[in-house]
This record gives sequence, C-alpha cells and structure tokens, in this order.
Amino acid sequence: MTLNAPPEASAALSSVPRDLTGREVAIDVQQLVKGFRKKSGGTLLRPRFTESRAVDGVTFQVRRGEIYGVLGPNGSGKSTLIRAMSTLLIPDAGRVSIFGLDVVRDEAQVRRLLNRVSVDAAFYKKLSPRENLLYSAQLYGLAPHVAEERALSTLKRLGLKEKAFYEPLEEMSRGMQQKVAIARAFLTSPVVVLLDEPTTGLDPKSRRDVQEFVLELRDVHDATIILTTHDMPEAERLCDRIAFISSGKFVAEGTPDELRALAGPGKSLEDAFIELTGEDLAEKGEEDT
Repeated sequence: MTLNAPPEASAALSSVPRDLTGREVAIDVQQLVKGFRKKSGGTLLRPRFTESRAVDGVTFQVRRGEIYGVLGPNGSGKSTLIRAMSTLLIPDAGRVSIFGLDVVRDEAQVRRLLNRVSVDAAFYKKLSPRENLLYSAQLYGLAPHVAEERALSTLKRLGLKEKAFYEPLEEMSRGMQQKVAIARAFLTSPVVVLLDEPTTGLDPKSRRDVQEFVLELRDVHDATIILTTHDMPEAERLCDRIAFISSGKFVAEGTPDELRALAGPGKSLEDAFIELTGEDLAEKGEEDT
C-alpha cells in the first residue's frame, strides 16, 4: 500500500515550521480554550446556564512523523480537543495550526491535510464498505478506481477478507466497522491523522491489527498522528510522547519513560497518571467531551 500526499500536503510539507531545536512542527496548539454552556435551572422563559471549559488553556506541539498521545479518562476533554483541531469546533480562545495553516482562517486547506477517526464513526449502514468508501472518495474528488484500490488494500492490511468489502455494514461487527472507518480516513492520504480512541470496544485481535497499522503509517508513510486513549498499554506501545489531560488541562507531558520517572523509581505509567492528576483513568463514567 502506498500513500501519496495530495498537492496541498506537498506544498505544506515544503515549508514546515520548526521549533526552537530545529525540529519540524506539524501541529502547534497554543493556549487553546473551548467551553460549553449547560442549563442548570431556572424557568422555561428564564433558564440559568453554567459555563464549563472542556479544554482549558492547552499548549503543545507535535513534530512531523511523531505519534503523540493524549491520555485521560472519559470527560477529561480529549474528544473536544480533537474536534477543535479537526475544524469541527471553533475555539473560544487560542489557536491551532497544522503545518503553519490556521484551522479557523485556513479551514478548507487544513481539511485537505488531515482526517479523523472517532469511536463513534458514522456510516450508511445499509451500504457496503465499498459503497461507503467510494462515496467519501467522491466528496474529496478522488478517482473511483484509485479509491477502490486504496480502500481494498487498506482493509486487507487491517485483516478484513475481500468478500467483506461488498457486504452491508449493518451485518458487520463493531471491530470490522471501525476498520472501515480507518480505511476511510486514509483514502485521501492525509499527512496528519487524529485518532480519537480508535480501538475502544475492539476485540484483542482487531485492536492489535489497528495498532500495527498505526505504527506502519508513522514508520513507512511519514504520517503525523495524535492518538487519544485511556488504554495505558496502547499508549506505551504506540506513542513517542504522551500528555496527561485532566479536567481540560494538560498536567504533564513527556516520553513514557520520562512520565514514569516523575512518579518515582519502579512506578508504572498508570501510577504516574494517578499521582500527577489525582484520578483514575476509569473513574469517570460520563461520555468524553
């Protein structure tokens, strides 16, 4: 399987911003804030609302070709962060740039550079993977024969049999549907991929297939990847660097070894998370925001 960057990506990659160490910066997030209003009482005509910040002053950079993990429990702000980075939400404050392009000001250009996979991927369930993927390809102006070849190759790489390419999605397991979502994300050869808990709910074999594919994308195809998860082993296996997020704030950032060292000798990554955030990854039952 070969992923060729679209012209917009090639132009962006030719003038990649660099950090203070001279390394190429693919994603630059500065003081990002995103809040929501929730009804908290009052009357029908005079409701009362409370403001809450799902993302609260987050700042970080992701280098080109890096897998960067955002690790936190449900409700910590992971998904809101991903939606703001992918142009689906407009930040209340701060900025996000992808290869030097602002996600608000340069929205159309940014969308040509990235794609997103979420735990709740939407499809036309009566249609087959082939029909869903070719429809998505048309939206991006991708030639049908190129899209079909690329989609089938990706699905095979993820462990799906060719006959599944033509069966209705509603007859497929959750794991198979998630693999189709990943194939859809890579149809347009994005140079930045935002993976929002892509393996949640998958069986061990499907989870391993997805993880190996993610590593291949980083190592072979020069993709820059952000991965949100609350799975410690997954984060340790895949991520070059990890940020701990709690209540919308980053509380620590570093390599897995650096984060373990913050908690003391002999401590695990989970120990480090609990010590630095004061909460357990599984203790929040609400849906992530």
